[in-house]
Amino acid sequence: MFKILVDADACPVKQIILKIAKLYNIEVYMLFDTSHIYEDGYSKTIYIDKGRDSVDFALVNLININDIVVTQDYGVACISLSRGANVLNQNGLIYTSNNIDLLLHQRFVSAKIRQSGMKTKGPKKRNVDQDYKFELEFFNLIKKLLLNY
Repeated sequence: MFKILVDADACPVKQIILKIAKLYNIEVYMLFDTSHIYEDGYSKTIYIDKGRDSVDFALVNLININDIVVTQDYGVACISLSRGANVLNQNGLIYTSNNIDLLLHQRFVSAKIRQSGMKTKGPKKRNVDQDYKFELEFFNLIKKLLLNY
């Protein structure tokens, strides 16, 4: 059976993940750095020492084929895909081998722009439609995976 791994430090959809995981009795691992305190009574909470990408490395080391990874980090998404995971972000975007290269390139270009002193637009304020899209995509992904078990 697959499990759900969440890059949870800034994840706004933890409650949606838990609601659906509980319905199907799927294990959930929430990974945080030590500057956070979190307890929901269902998921396994893993705290990792603060450090650049320390949570990311811990998360990808827990991945098995067909696990679900929820992250907004394109680097984590790329590594997760290479390890055979199903990956989506907090807005319901499913990362695939067809879109990850473009996303990584856009991140690189944005970083170069910021390094040159120019500003790039940040994310828009989160809205209910994003939660709805995430819930729908997450639910559909779980249903698809459960059909294979």
